[in-house]
Amino acid sequence: MLSAELARRGIPVSLFTIKRIERRQLPLSAETFIAGGMDAMHGAMRQLKIEIPAPNDYPTSLRTFMHRRIWRSSLGRVEREVVEDGGEPVFAKPADRRKSFTGRAFASVDDFREIGNVSRRQEVWCSQVVAWASEIRVYVIGQEVARIDHYAGNAEVALDRSTIDAALAAYRTSAEAPSAYGIDFEVLTTGETALIEANDGYSLGAYQIGESAYTDLLLTRWKELLSTNAAPKTREDPGGAPFSI
Repeated sequence: MLSAELARRGIPVSLFTIKRIERRQLPLSAETFIAGGMDAMHGAMRQLKIEIPAPNDYPTSLRTFMHRRIWRSSLGRVEREVVEDGGEPVFAKPADRRKSFTGRAFASVDDFREIGNVSRRQEVWCSQVVAWASEIRVYVIGQEVARIDHYAGNAEVALDRSTIDAALAAYRTSAEAPSAYGIDFEVLTTGETALIEANDGYSLGAYQIGESAYTDLLLTRWKELLSTNAAPKTREDPGGAPFSI
């Protein structure tokens, strides 16, 4: 998607491998836009002396939109509470940037066996397990919604757009929101629209969002990140394109 859209904009594109990032073999500068997976992006940020943003999946400003309890714990403690103490099922996912397992619900010893030898000292985000009917992602650039994409469950279930608008406004005024991001919501079986999590825009997956909007989103967030580094500031080329790739 990016390659096709950037070509239409007259911006040259080169592909790279993660090893070239790890070995610092790419000539990155403040005039380079880079896109890739989380590890690649973090490697590029380190090379450009950009502080890697701390994960903020559950922004403080949006807690009232979650409609469930959210807390931090360790994987070992969750296992003890669910398996040994017979506690309620818990959804848990890694709290740090490197995902040692995919977030999931834990209800029995078998669920913990499925993640193998992941360290039980792993810090995790936990939440109550809720019943949901549909899940959507909202793509935001600045103050504008670029796209709303359904990605799981029943697409016919109506979401509450006023709840989404209120959440976006709260996020924007809190100063927690990046310049471009994706934010996921779910419609619960109770009919409530609830926040799932916020996702930073610098390495964000695409569902049905169009090529132009998706490219704008990643470019917007990368320009914001570049503004925090020690490299020379960007300049536009004669055609108005802010980056080469």
